[in-house]
Amino acid sequence: MKFNTSDRKLLRELQRDGNQPLARIAKNCAMAQSTVWRKIQEFEARGTILRRVALLSPAQLDCKLTVLAAITLTDHSEKVVSGFVELARRHPEIVECLSTSGGSDYRLKIRIGDVEAYEAFLTHVMLRSPFVKEVHSSFVLKEIKSTTELPI
Repeated sequence: MKFNTSDRKLLRELQRDGNQPLARIAKNCAMAQSTVWRKIQEFEARGTILRRVALLSPAQLDCKLTVLAAITLTDHSEKVVSGFVELARRHPEIVECLSTSGGSDYRLKIRIGDVEAYEAFLTHVMLRSPFVKEVHSSFVLKEIKSTTELPI
């Protein structure tokens, strides 16, 4: 899908702050409000804009600890893969689940309250799963950069 310069400018502005008033978006993009509104509707219809969300403070919501977990499955059968994917979807602590190449099958980003809560999650959920062979966990010490903005 091709995007012209004004499309990209509008998309960058929406990524930066999609909650700002339409008039401000139009001004920042040097477009008419009606054009901005129409383009946003088109982007949503085409699936360029997937959804609009609020970004919440993990620290204020008792999700202070970020864990990156490398998961190796017991095997690569359809039953095991689909079972693991369903397990990942069911648990809100798992905020990202990526199928990867390399030494592990999946990488998870887990947001949870503290080390004790992660240990309970690891012990009672991940390590009891018939789909998981091993888990290698890394704890994030400091978040240097975290963004949802794509480089457009």
